Amino acid sequence: MGKNLSADPSEPQDRGRYRRKVQRCLDTLARMLTDGSFSFPRKNIGLEVELNLVDGQMRPSMTNTTVLEALNDPSFTTELGQHNLELNVPPRPLAGESALQLEDDLHAYLGAASRKAEESGASLAMIGILPTLRHEHFDQKWLTNNARYSLLNDRIFAARGERTVLSMEGSPLPGRQPERLRSYSESILPEAACTSVQLHLQVAPEEFAAHWNAAQALAGVQVAVGANSPFLLGKALWHETRIPLFLQATDTRPEELKNQGVRPRVWFGERWITSIFDLFEENVRYFPGLLPETDREDPIEALDSGQAPKLTELRMHNGTVWRWNRPVYDVVDGLPHLRVENRVLPAGPTVVDMVANAAFFYGAQRALAEADRPVWTQMSFQAAEENMYAGARRGFDAQLYWPGIGWIPPDELVLRVLLPLAHEGLRRSDVSDVARERYLGIIEQRCLTRRTGAAWQREYVLRAEERGAERETALNRMLGRYLELSATETPVHTWSLEA
Repeated sequence: MGKNLSADPSEPQDRGRYRRKVQRCLDTLARMLTDGSFSFPRKNIGLEVELNLVDGQMRPSMTNTTVLEALNDPSFTTELGQHNLELNVPPRPLAGESALQLEDDLHAYLGAASRKAEESGASLAMIGILPTLRHEHFDQKWLTNNARYSLLNDRIFAARGERTVLSMEGSPLPGRQPERLRSYSESILPEAACTSVQLHLQVAPEEFAAHWNAAQALAGVQVAVGANSPFLLGKALWHETRIPLFLQATDTRPEELKNQGVRPRVWFGERWITSIFDLFEENVRYFPGLLPETDREDPIEALDSGQAPKLTELRMHNGTVWRWNRPVYDVVDGLPHLRVENRVLPAGPTVVDMVANAAFFYGAQRALAEADRPVWTQMSFQAAEENMYAGARRGFDAQLYWPGIGWIPPDELVLRVLLPLAHEGLRRSDVSDVARERYLGIIEQRCLTRRTGAAWQREYVLRAEERGAERETALNRMLGRYLELSATETPVHTWSLEA
């Protein structure tokens, strides 16, 4: 998804050529997996953060091009909406004090971006969904000026043939009735409301399936413990509203296809896997191309000549199937490698919270992947999917299923089972004791206080309304206070609810 596209590769012959080329890429990948063609010197990690720009009234600031030009830093790129930026942090090994350095680097990157944003009259907001978004901000004119975004918008709407429907019922604020959202959009810009942190882990081909399965098993706990997206279009909805919003914003299916059981492009999946090939093969088998453009490379000829094939079409296709844990094939310095891209977490509330979320994921994922009796051999795939939706909807109030325990709240599951595993996984990864204790200690305290970014936002707004504020005013005040506290870099479990 990172490359520019020509205006309209939509002719039937283009689609047929694209389908054949994607299949040839898939055949090439199968051969590479069989031949052992992949580089794997060490377990590198990487991180992407999607950001919002807001103005002095806490409204979206449509200034990403201006801010990017001022930054002049290739680590920052555009995202779908004009109020979005994306930061891509250079990869690094997981071992040693790398996590501490990651925290320092994030401060440096975001500090520079914040200063340039302020020169343009804007501020950075690291949050899962900007709570001050209105329906007017989903107008197609606010798409970032890039052909791939416009083409993606057109392709999704052409496939669906009707407006985007945003429909969900929330987890009620304490003492209140559940709130319901029913809205429509003429563009895919509701997707731009979903700002996330994406965690990457480079793995050897033979280890990929275990790490992906482990990531799937962890998804429900991750969203429950890291939720930071409770408001959308003025409504208190799920603790992690990004999860249903992203599905609905990019859905290519009209109601009839949903009723037939056609798979959504935002997808948890449907089975545990034995190889990364399973995921790419499913993508090709189940999903038509949205951006059917081809390049001139013959991937098999490239492989026969000793080069690492780019597999451009397969990677582009993979970029339009939004799995919550996505397989990644990439080529760096002429060497191919594989990564798991974990996409379930929201941005924010602070840098240290995001690094803590990453440390917990990497540690628990490794421990689960290397267990003598893997967790995915003891629970159904459907249970893992239901866990993700339960954790996203109710946060710490969810009940998750875990083998050997049954139904258990996320905080108790983390404290009793997963936090010790995360410690062990980070030790096996040679993460320093200082880093391990710092970040996993934050996860522990978050579970003991039961305060995520979502819980803090919900409680702040509830208190403001009890003091007489209207919802819009309460959301504006809350976001202003959120940005103040986010800048202090104290983790969210310590945040005060005083105005």
